[in-house]
Amino acid sequence: MAMRFKTRSRSRETLLRLAAYGTILIALVLTLFPVYWIAANSFKFDIDIFAVPPEWVPRNPTLKHYEQAFIERPFLRYALNSFLVAVGTTVISVTFGTMAGYALARFTYPWQWRKHVSFWILSTRMMPPIVSIIPLYLFFNYFDLLNTKAALIIAYTAFNLPFATWMMKSYFQDLPVELEEAAIVDGDTRWGAFLHVALPLARPGLAATAIFCLIISWNEFLLALIITLTEQSQTLPIGIAGRVTQYTTYWGEISAAGFMACVPIVIFAFIVQKHLVRGLSLGALKG
Repeated sequence: MAMRFKTRSRSRETLLRLAAYGTILIALVLTLFPVYWIAANSFKFDIDIFAVPPEWVPRNPTLKHYEQAFIERPFLRYALNSFLVAVGTTVISVTFGTMAGYALARFTYPWQWRKHVSFWILSTRMMPPIVSIIPLYLFFNYFDLLNTKAALIIAYTAFNLPFATWMMKSYFQDLPVELEEAAIVDGDTRWGAFLHVALPLARPGLAATAIFCLIISWNEFLLALIITLTEQSQTLPIGIAGRVTQYTTYWGEISAAGFMACVPIVIFAFIVQKHLVRGLSLGALKG
């Protein structure tokens, strides 16, 4: 009887494991197939992109679309603009969001000001960004910032900073405050305890917050479409969308530029993968 029960338990565990592996495989296929299809189309001739039945693997690969995208057209300029805007936004958002999150997690406030301030910060994420485009446009026009990368950095920081603040606030709340109190007792200042104790422990949270801010800034389209006007400050999403013209759509160039636009984010994600996984799971398990 016991052997039969063990056999059933093992069979059930095997089925559950196979089901889990099958689910993961399906999720991987659904996630990675669009990226593969864009990459494959970037190496095909225009006539092969719409071939029926489709060519799953390019038979006659070509670099024609990459030459058109990055030599004949200024996609490198768009990529540089996206890089500067995304990195600038991420650095500013993570820097100020970390300090604001630490202040909300550690400092005491009279009455219920901590709860009110936290809600006010979070409430800005409840607002669709498009409703603020007219005030932002008038603001940047008044200060002569339209069609500049600085305007994009300011706008993206305004929307990323609340997210970064709430992310870092949750990470600091999960860290034991006794470590910082011990550093202060040993003669360190509050600022020193933040820099030498809390900040190194919060590196997983910093990595997770940074990559989310970077992805949001790198992929943003709507604000960049309205605030920027020329190639001097336009980002990759605007440059790629510009290949959809009134008369035709240059699918090969779009595929080549879109695939290359994914590469920097993927590389950055692999670099911070260790910290990112720890950051996303921080606080999920507590002793």
